[in-house]
Amino acid sequence: MRSVRMRILAGLLVLAAVGVGAWQLVPSKKDGTAITVGTTDAVTSLDPAGAYDAGSWALFSNVFQSLLTFAPGGTAPVPDAARSCAFADGDLTTYRCRLRSGLTFPSGRTMTGEDVKYSFDRIMRIKSAVGPASLLDTLRSVDAEGLTVTFHLSSPDATFPFKVATGAGSIVDHTAYPADKLRTGSGVDGTGPYTLTSYTKDAEAVLAPNSRYQGAVKGGANRPVELRYYATPAALDTAWKDKRVEVTTDQLPPAVLADLNPSDPAQRVFEADGSETRNLYFNTRAGKPLHNPKVRQAMAWLIDRERLAATVYDGTVDPLYSLIPAGLTGHTASFFDDYPEPDPKKARKLLTQAGVTLPVRFTYGYAKGRGAGAQEAAEIKRELEASGLFEVTLKGYEWTDFQKRWASGELDAYAVGWVADFPDPDTFQAALVGTGSAMNTGYSSKTVDRLIKDSQRYADRGEADRDFQSVQQTVAQDVPVLPLWQGKEYVVTTEDIGGGQYLSDGTGVFRLWSLTQL
Repeated sequence: MRSVRMRILAGLLVLAAVGVGAWQLVPSKKDGTAITVGTTDAVTSLDPAGAYDAGSWALFSNVFQSLLTFAPGGTAPVPDAARSCAFADGDLTTYRCRLRSGLTFPSGRTMTGEDVKYSFDRIMRIKSAVGPASLLDTLRSVDAEGLTVTFHLSSPDATFPFKVATGAGSIVDHTAYPADKLRTGSGVDGTGPYTLTSYTKDAEAVLAPNSRYQGAVKGGANRPVELRYYATPAALDTAWKDKRVEVTTDQLPPAVLADLNPSDPAQRVFEADGSETRNLYFNTRAGKPLHNPKVRQAMAWLIDRERLAATVYDGTVDPLYSLIPAGLTGHTASFFDDYPEPDPKKARKLLTQAGVTLPVRFTYGYAKGRGAGAQEAAEIKRELEASGLFEVTLKGYEWTDFQKRWASGELDAYAVGWVADFPDPDTFQAALVGTGSAMNTGYSSKTVDRLIKDSQRYADRGEADRDFQSVQQTVAQDVPVLPLWQGKEYVVTTEDIGGGQYLSDGTGVFRLWSLTQL
């Protein structure tokens, strides 16, 4: 998922260490007051068919239900709106779910299988350029009869239950959302633990516990929450220091994160190795300045990840040399193997072989105000131009505008953070480098597509390890994307807020209901 979201293994270890065995957490000692949570993640759309990014999905996991979800510390989906789900055949092409009975939308309408079918069908019909249709690439059709929903897949896909558990599986009221276009306005009609009582774009989302909720969150939500949105990490830091927010995450400025002190009695700090990644994507289409693979390989010889992590991010991220982050099945340092350290001579040789005019000129886009995007862009520009081989024009855009520009193929290169859609390495390959991927680089490789399909055939995900590694080796040669860094996980709360360690663990679920006032 696009980040402006994988905090898996370390987060899961933290949860296991504290003995999380259920969804019900310690009840609050106070009543009535909303917990304030600050974030720089923008919401692209309140309609699940129109958003595939961290800010939107964080909100969706609280106000909508999917058939499945992930329990804290879990790596396999568990029923939420569904009573049960399972593959109906041995070849992983038919997946069937049975809904819980009595789920009701805000209108009072009872949810049926038709609502589920409608929700998936409209995502595929609308196919928003910034929506999640690409995640459902193996979905051929959906049938519904009463409370039973059956998904028919175009090829075996062991990861499909994971995809159902994401924001792309959010179930909407079919009477409240148009079939062939995105819904506008500031309302939400979902059946999640919370209801959205008010929403002001780029400012605030006010959430109240949903008394009608039935699902995986035992006892539902018991505390109102106000999500407050900030344009920049600096603005979020100011709000934190001014005590206008009680909870925040790794979106604080890198220098602030680097100085966090877990022993400070005025705050609670949860830090763990994470798997959020950030990549530099290239527009590989014919006629574009970075179309030739040798040009992209030359860039891979010039980017200094170690310096980037140390200077721009103050050591709060680790250099990344693979699509799949360290700690996950299939991780290999394929980019380190092929481009172990910056080497301008090798870069120049490749550009000479490519027969391009030097310096190679291209436009680099980034999202303004999202993390250290501007500083990162400036450092990458400096590293590339220091060789005399490239001339880079930097352009910053507001987040929604930025998405539209790369989706339209306007940008030559663009840096985007990626947070896992679900806890499986597939989320770092199909969505990023498969044909028609969410990142819209124009890259298409029959070899990569075949390996991705092969990896999805294994119910035992460990058996897909060889395919995962082969994908990364091929991508390191073709370079449609250049991995930059792997992030760490931070959650910071005031001393009187509990449950922060459960808020986010890389499963794609943002558990606002876990937060309590002590």
